[in-house]
Amino acid sequence: RVSRMSDDKSKEDLVAEVIELQNTLDELTHRIDAVKEENMKLKSDNHILTQYIENLMASSSVFKKTTSPSK
Repeated sequence: RVSRMSDDKSKEDLVAEVIELQNTLDELTHRIDAVKEENMKLKSDNHILTQYIENLMASSSVFKKTTSPSK
């Protein structure tokens, strides 16, 4: 009888551990999805900022090419 109770307890422990691991996996999956979404947003923001900076540099006389004086 003790062996049977021990087996039942072991099975309960294993089931509880499996459920906990499944929950952890689910949480990690959601976190990965959130990080991927944030990464895509940041890439988009970076692209927009790069274009903005390039446009500013193109329209500013400070960044325009100058011809070197001839000797």
